[in-house]
Amino acid sequence: MQNVDTTKYVIYADITAEGIVERPDVVGAIFGQTEGLLGSDLDLRDLQKTGRLGRIDVQIASSGGKSSGTISIPSSFDKVETAILAAALETIDRVGPCIARIAVNRIEDVRAAKRKYVIERAKRILVEMFDENILETEEITEEIKQSVRVEEITHLGKDNLPAGPNVLDSDAILVVEGRADVLNLLKYGIKNAVAVGGTNVPPTIADLCAKKVVTAFTDGDRGGELIVKELLQVADIDYVARAPEGKNVEDMTQKEIVRALRQKIPVEQVLDQYKIKNQPKRRREITTKRKSLIREKPLCMRNTAERAEAIAPRRIVPREVVPKAAPVPVVEEIVVTPPEPVPQPEPVREWFRKHMDELDGTLCARLLDRNENVIKEVAVRDLARELKDSNGDVNGVIFDGVVTQRVLDIAADKGLEYLIGAKMGNIVKKPSCVKVLTKEA
Repeated sequence: MQNVDTTKYVIYADITAEGIVERPDVVGAIFGQTEGLLGSDLDLRDLQKTGRLGRIDVQIASSGGKSSGTISIPSSFDKVETAILAAALETIDRVGPCIARIAVNRIEDVRAAKRKYVIERAKRILVEMFDENILETEEITEEIKQSVRVEEITHLGKDNLPAGPNVLDSDAILVVEGRADVLNLLKYGIKNAVAVGGTNVPPTIADLCAKKVVTAFTDGDRGGELIVKELLQVADIDYVARAPEGKNVEDMTQKEIVRALRQKIPVEQVLDQYKIKNQPKRRREITTKRKSLIREKPLCMRNTAERAEAIAPRRIVPREVVPKAAPVPVVEEIVVTPPEPVPQPEPVREWFRKHMDELDGTLCARLLDRNENVIKEVAVRDLARELKDSNGDVNGVIFDGVVTQRVLDIAADKGLEYLIGAKMGNIVKKPSCVKVLTKEA
């Protein structure tokens, strides 16, 4: 009887006989002709009783007066002893009265076959049973973040517009197209975005834009352009930022979002680009007055000496220095007026017109030093960033664009002497330390 738990190898052999023989004849020949051949330790009958040798299986058939078939014998011996048993089978030359021949064709390693089965089955189990049930660490983290972002979304006004949690508390907000855009911005920590929900801008957006500094951040397709045009007509926005061509805000990465917001352009340039008439004067004055409380005041004094010179005319002699018996000093009533600027002659003002003519229609800007030499030429959309990154060597700027409050504030902070543009934008506060001219001036 074969012991399946201890079987290591299976001997396979082919048998041919010159006559008609059957299975009992073959089995009897195997036991009879190998008895005493290998000694008592390898006697087939004793080995089968102890379970070291399995059941001998014989498949044989007769045809045309001859018989042929196969023999298989399971063995729990090691390789050497199994090979000895296989060789002993080939010594059998008769089966019953017939001449026979047995040839071993292969010995199968049962454990190797089992290992192969285990490997193939494990592959199928891994593919079929673990494919949809295991979540990677990143997927678990993203799923948790997604649920948190959904909980952070609020809804504004009667239109229930999707918005970040900081929209009402922030001085500056982003106006995007849809809920997915707000979710993507929340993913990267931007919580002051509100969605318009399509091309039909609701009144809630118009009321919100009148109180805050607004940047319209739209997709880089035709729909995003239409939303920008509608916002320019029905709401008071300050800047416009666009996603790269053919890309949506909801699909942008953190680096792409930061780059797009840094390259935002003032609304005056967008109005000029789309040839849209500006807002009515009265409405513009109201919104300008509201937003002037939000914008940061520019720093006009470039150094300590100029600051002292500007403050000096308003000083008076302290009262404790004046003797009590003396009359009121005349110094207290005298106001020292600052020297009036010397008007520049017409030939001096003409020097920048050559630059303006060369820059006309290019939307570029030139940064000049104190000797009126061009340091660098950049695109107008990058002008604000270049001025912020300058190290004090820029004395003035000539550019083919609109002079906006933002550029003017940066120029004052950097101590520029003059700022010359193609047009004058909506300027709320004009620093006295920066000379502002336009092409028509």
